[in-house]
Amino acid sequence: MRGDLEWGSIPGLVGSAAERYADVEAVVDGRTRISYGELGARVERAAAACIANGVSPGDRVGIWAPNTVDWIVSALGAVSAGAVLVPLNTRFKGTEAADVLQRSGARMLFVTGTFLGTSYVASLRRAAGEGAGSGPLPGLPALEQVVVLSDDAPADFRTWKDFLASGDAVGDAEVRARASAIPGSAPSDIVYTSGTTGRPKGAVISHAQTLRAYEVWSDLAGLRQGDRYLIVNPFFHTFGYKAGVVACLMRGATMIPQPVFNVDTVLANIAAERVSVLPGPPTLHQSLLDHPAREAHDLSALRLVVTGAAVVPLRLVERLRGELGVDTVLTAYGLSEASGIVTMCRRGDDPSVIASTSGRTIPGAQVRVVDADGRAVGPGVPGEVLVRGFNVMRGYYEDEAATAEVVGPDGWLRTGDVGVLDGAGNLRITDRLKDMFIVGGFNAYPAEIEQLLGLHPDVADVAVIGVPDPRLGEVGKAYVVRRPGSVTTADDLIAWARREMANYKVPRSVEFLGELPRNAGGKVVKGELRGRSGPAGEAGRRWGS
Repeated sequence: MRGDLEWGSIPGLVGSAAERYADVEAVVDGRTRISYGELGARVERAAAACIANGVSPGDRVGIWAPNTVDWIVSALGAVSAGAVLVPLNTRFKGTEAADVLQRSGARMLFVTGTFLGTSYVASLRRAAGEGAGSGPLPGLPALEQVVVLSDDAPADFRTWKDFLASGDAVGDAEVRARASAIPGSAPSDIVYTSGTTGRPKGAVISHAQTLRAYEVWSDLAGLRQGDRYLIVNPFFHTFGYKAGVVACLMRGATMIPQPVFNVDTVLANIAAERVSVLPGPPTLHQSLLDHPAREAHDLSALRLVVTGAAVVPLRLVERLRGELGVDTVLTAYGLSEASGIVTMCRRGDDPSVIASTSGRTIPGAQVRVVDADGRAVGPGVPGEVLVRGFNVMRGYYEDEAATAEVVGPDGWLRTGDVGVLDGAGNLRITDRLKDMFIVGGFNAYPAEIEQLLGLHPDVADVAVIGVPDPRLGEVGKAYVVRRPGSVTTADDLIAWARREMANYKVPRSVEFLGELPRNAGGKVVKGELRGRSGPAGEAGRRWGS
């Protein structure tokens, strides 16, 4: 089925879901429980308010808030009014959020009140409260309105309740006419990259691309009506919004948004809400399996897990199936510039394929692996991963130079990821090109080393970076999170590594941490690890250099 042809646009999908699944529970958010029919009505009311406040087709509307029902309603309302959604990372500081709002030319912003002890309104005021503009944030002259998703707001901002009431004079016919006029080719959102390796850039994705990609995702994952989907992946990330909200709209699954990852809350939600679908990074599932109170919770409804990362230990796949009885465990690979999805495993794949690869190219897309000169390499040979197909972005927003650097005239997208294809077409991502380091002339890929170290029975989580070395140029340093109760030392781990991998891959030092620094999308922030002070004592035990 081609979702882009069936629904035309995301507003078309919302309207279809409201009709097809009218009485099905759509969203559970704390004490709030609404059906698809009620969700459709709320989205139309939010769209009416956007229209009443001057939002025109193509206007950018930002949203800076955690996973809640109000995020879903305000975002879909803005898109239904023809706006291009600009989701902001909830871990941004005020200056970072203001930068994205300024560069995207956002006309309106939906923002949470206080989240994780931080007043987002106050941080925005500090970052953009002064300037030549006359709106609520003078430093952002294009931003005409800021709507606080709360009952309280500063005098020059608006509360969510007041904003919704302002659209009461806009009739249903006008709202539906606006929504139905949105072509599939129109941009639906601008997803800004995580910024772990530089200034975030905005990938422009259309309605048709989104619908087609997540119809494919839903088919391959086997998402179905009646599923209850705990969405821990943040909505500002492609995976949280599109493999979460959009996919649920397609299938009539129940969305259970969780604003912050907390393993105790995840366990409680799975048991209380009979959660059947739980996508997320491997660390989420690992912490679930290792939680000392796991046995006290009924997790028997869980049937589908989708994860994705360079490192997915085979043991994790086996434990999810064996200990939790999860029928389907899949891995996938994607990036914002390719609508969030490039390859995916298929149901029925062997556990070793699921653990060691990200699956095969999705229908409608192509993948090539090339050497430094752009020549395709054969199976088993690492190179840069290139992608072409319907899922490739239209470009970076108002940045033709940056777009030209990654998308060639023939439509191939340079991902910056290093990967290997096997004989069956399964892709294994081994690293980021930027993360590769050279040990005495040998290319070392941190993700490959992490995958190997992850096989050690006492390693719960691991990240590897290259550090300067006077003799070899660079060598590996491993940051390791031990499993509960483990007393493994750096000497133990290095000695084990010497037996399990080539000499140049073995980390020369190990530092133990309570947890790895990750952004809200689950990616390890390696820049933070590189910025840590030099190792000391056992943490920095070195050998052979």
